Amino acid sequence: MQQRTWALAPCLALALAIALPGAAVAEPVLRVGLVDGSPPCSYREAGVWRGLAVDLWNRVATLEEIPYVVSQWPSVRQMLEASREGRLDVAVGCINVSPDRLERYRFALPFQEDGLAVMVVKSRLDLGRSFLAALLTPTLLQLLGSYLLAIAVLTGITLRLEVRHHPATNGRRNSLRHCSKVFQVLATGPGSNTIVTTTRGNGIVILAYLVRIVSASLLVGYLTVNVAGEIQDTASGDIRTPADLRGRRVGVRSGTVSESLLKELNATGSGPKATIVPLASIGEGGTLLAERRIDALLGDNLQLSYLLLQEEARGFLPSLALEGIRLESQAFAYAPALPEATTNRIDQAISALKRSGVVSELRQQATSRGTPQGR
Repeated sequence: MQQRTWALAPCLALALAIALPGAAVAEPVLRVGLVDGSPPCSYREAGVWRGLAVDLWNRVATLEEIPYVVSQWPSVRQMLEASREGRLDVAVGCINVSPDRLERYRFALPFQEDGLAVMVVKSRLDLGRSFLAALLTPTLLQLLGSYLLAIAVLTGITLRLEVRHHPATNGRRNSLRHCSKVFQVLATGPGSNTIVTTTRGNGIVILAYLVRIVSASLLVGYLTVNVAGEIQDTASGDIRTPADLRGRRVGVRSGTVSESLLKELNATGSGPKATIVPLASIGEGGTLLAERRIDALLGDNLQLSYLLLQEEARGFLPSLALEGIRLESQAFAYAPALPEATTNRIDQAISALKRSGVVSELRQQATSRGTPQGR
């Protein structure tokens, strides 16, 4: 009798599956992991999760009607390990798909590409000195000298053309005072009707006007490109490559690709090592920079660009010394045992959101100046 009951069990299960299809295909609740303190990708504000990666996952879950529960993890490394060990189903964040991670973890379809950047800070006094030093360059002095020389030549021609039609009064026509007046008028523009009356004289005035326009354009172009570039280089200090971080105090978040890069630099290079300062959040790095407790902050380009907008309003002047270091795709991570049917649905939803421009829109919203910092 007992053997007959066990034999009937599969049949009863099949009958229930046919009669109650909803119960048979109930959607499993996914366990989703998030890391705080990584604006604009993932952070908590007033107890609510926000950020680019969070918003994207919410769109995917809504689109595919996927139920899930969220848990917080102290670092990206621990969250990835939890997904690899099956304690999490999906690790959500702007997770860099580096070669070593690709060997260990299972990733979703990448939703964006980003690299690392280095942030440094300069005081206003330092930038003021840099600006003055950039102004006193041979190129700028040559431009100004060429303009003044051209105006001086046009002044001499004007005096020769107008001397017959404006006889000297009390012998002061060619005096230094009159020459300086003609030079000033030709250099600035107003008052040209008081120094010329002849057709040739008016032609010289027009020529002086053209010289002013061309010279002004050259000066503005020089100040915009060259001086701004020199100030940026000075603000960045002598950091030109990641190797220049050696011998400095560098803030990084634990368990990130940034930390791995510093460890790699310390392991492969000779001489001084970079002092790795672990951070609880990217925002903490901005505070330490302002207090001069670290020399540089290393992190994702997107995160530091966002932090740059936030910190400029606090009264000190950070800048990105390096950008675009080791460009890599960024994606979510899956647990190895997560069914392929579920991962395919998530990947297809990400692809659809990328194609429709939703991902670009979320990125723009996340990095806007008005977004809270979420430290």
